[in-house]
Amino acid sequence: MEDTRTSLKEARDVAREEAAEYLSSLLNKNLRVTTTDSRMFWGAFKCTDPESNLVLQHTYEYRHPSMQKQAEGSAAAAAASAGATLTSTPGSAVANQTFKMDMTSRYLGLVVVPGEHIVKIELEEFVSQMKKGPQYRSPTEL
Repeated sequence: MEDTRTSLKEARDVAREEAAEYLSSLLNKNLRVTTTDSRMFWGAFKCTDPESNLVLQHTYEYRHPSMQKQAEGSAAAAAASAGATLTSTPGSAVANQTFKMDMTSRYLGLVVVPGEHIVKIELEEFVSQMKKGPQYRSPTEL
C-alpha cells in the first residue's frame, strides 16, 4: 500500500514538473485567448496563477461585429446579389449566401484575462518556429 502511495506522489510530482516546463516554454510567445463573451485577445504570454488567470502583454482585443452591423451587412449582401437571384433557382442565392465581416480590434497593452472566462487558448506558432521534424522539412532538404 505504501509503495502505491509513493508511486502516485512521484507521478504527480513528475506531472507538475512537466506542466511547469510547458508553461515556461510558452513565456513571451503569442497566444490567442477566446473568452465566454466571444472576444479574442492576442498578446504575449507573461504569467498565470493557480486560478488560471492569464497575463498578456502588448495585447489586442478583437470583437465580432454587433448584431446591428451583421444585419446591415447581410441586407447589403442580399441586395448586391438580387440580380444574381434572377438567373439562379428561386431563393437559392439568398438562402445559401455568405458574406465576410471583419472583427473590430483595439490595442489594450497589459491585460489580465480571468481564468473562469477562458474558453480556448491557442499558441501562435509558425512553421519556422516549430521543431524540425520530417513533416516540416523544406523542399531543398528532401
